[in-house]
Amino acid sequence: MPDHALDAIIEIFSWAGFGLGALLAVIALLVFVFDGTWMPVRAVVEDAEQGRLVRWFDEDGGVNEARLTHEQEREIGPKDMADIFYRRGSQNRMRLTQGSPAVRAIALLAAGLLALGVIALAASLILLFVRG
Repeated sequence: MPDHALDAIIEIFSWAGFGLGALLAVIALLVFVFDGTWMPVRAVVEDAEQGRLVRWFDEDGGVNEARLTHEQEREIGPKDMADIFYRRGSQNRMRLTQGSPAVRAIALLAAGLLALGVIALAASLILLFVRG
């Protein structure tokens, strides 16, 4: 492979890594901001006709309830109490993790692309000094 072809490939990887990584980092930040604030609370788990429910009190003293998904049921198991997170300012919204899985996935992808940009930039600099 000619030297200029290798340089072009490394240049493409560095621009794609830094550009897409920065774009995805901004998207992750926006998704994080729009996700809202999730507060920890202890909830009661009950069996109902439609499946298992969790009920909890929010910070204003209101009673909330949400039906568990199959994945949430599996994670909670047979317990009658569970630690959950509810969204501040919303009724009946809960999840089992404080951080959003979508934000985590986008942030990890952004970090991977930024790492690709750094590695490509380092390879470019190394080749510059090895050839010169």
